[in-house]
Parts: sequence; structure tokens; C-alpha cells
Amino acid sequence: MNLQLPYCFCFFLLLQLLFSTNGQAYKNVSLGTSLTAASGDLPWTSPSGEFAFGFQQVSDAGYLLAIWFNKIPERTIVWSANRNNPAQRGSKVQLTSDGQLVLNDQSGTRIWTTPYLGGSRAAYGAMLDTGNFVLAGQAGDNLWQSFDEPTDTLLPTQNLKSGAQLIAPYLEKNYSDGRFKFILQGDGNLVMYTTAYPLTTSNFAYWSTGIGSGNQLIFNQSGYMYL
Repeated sequence: MNLQLPYCFCFFLLLQLLFSTNGQAYKNVSLGTSLTAASGDLPWTSPSGEFAFGFQQVSDAGYLLAIWFNKIPERTIVWSANRNNPAQRGSKVQLTSDGQLVLNDQSGTRIWTTPYLGGSRAAYGAMLDTGNFVLAGQAGDNLWQSFDEPTDTLLPTQNLKSGAQLIAPYLEKNYSDGRFKFILQGDGNLVMYTTAYPLTTSNFAYWSTGIGSGNQLIFNQSGYMYL
């Protein structure tokens, strides 16, 4: 079903419709490769340079492991791994030899990691021109992708699966969980909620599509969204 989304939802959606992608171009990140916050390491970029994956400074001492638009001055963040726990200077993300993406702080304590891949082992990582970072198997199949763990943004070709949600940032320059949620519930109802304390607790639903049979919200290459 086609959706009429209210204007207040626009902060969730960054419509990058001027780039075109014929297939998923890859620029591989090899196992063992790492990036260190505030070290001058260059981010891992997509083939066109449209998107980048790496550390972005968000406060005097805080860094997000993030994906951002890389060709605009604002370098707008579209995904982050540690939005509620910014890393400090010297923190490191590594694509380990066993195919996991791991973020450790400056003392070596783990902050975040990709989930267990069920016995499969990633052969490489890649930042795609769609804004999706993937861990791929030897045959090129995606074992994990950032598109499956959205934060506050959907990009064209990215789908919101049943049970998944978007959470607005707390403030313009504070990327931690904020006061608004956008959830595709298990009953097919696409709902916008305010949140109560703690901020992960849903409070008041102020917009919804109603219960339906849709099990994912599709955001296609042309910028249309439908259940």
C-alpha cells in the first residue's frame, strides 16, 4: 500500500535520488584492516566516494563509528554503531581475521561488534554506493549488512523489516536515542511514537497506518515507500 507520510517524518528520510547504481559495486575491505579514531586514518569509501565508513567526531572527545554522505560539506550521518556510547580518541574498529567487525575502546574493551554469523565467516567487508556496509562471504553473499540495523535513517533500496525501528537523535548534535520512534510492528502496523523515560520506552502513538499484512516497509530506488 502507498503511504502518505506526515511532514514531521522528513527528518528520518534523506532522499539521495541523484545517484544511480547498476548493481552493487564493491570496494573490498580486507580481513585484518582497521581504523583508529583521531589517528588520521582515511575512512573506507564506496566505489564512487558517495558514502564513507569510519569515525566521525561528534563532540570534543566523542567519536561515532558511522556511515555518512561523503560528498557534501555537512557529512550527514546515516548510520552509526555506537550512538549511545561514543568512542574516545584511540578507539579502533577492525575487520578481524575471523570475519567480525569489532569496535574496541582505547583500552581494548569491546564497545560493539557485528552479531554471530551462525558459523559462517566473512571473507571481506565493503562500503557500497547505496550507503550499505556489508560483510560478505567467499561467494559474495551478504552475511551482515548495516541496512538490517538502521538507526535514524532509511536510504533508497533499504527496507524496514517487521520489528525494526528508527529512533530520532536526541538533539541535532547529540546522536543518542531521542524522543521519537518509527516502528513496523509485528501486526503490520507502521507507527510513530513519542518515547517516555527511559527513552527506549514507547509512549504515545501519534500516527499509524493501521493493522495490515505488510511485513516490511520498502523504500525503492525511485523514492517511493510502500508496505
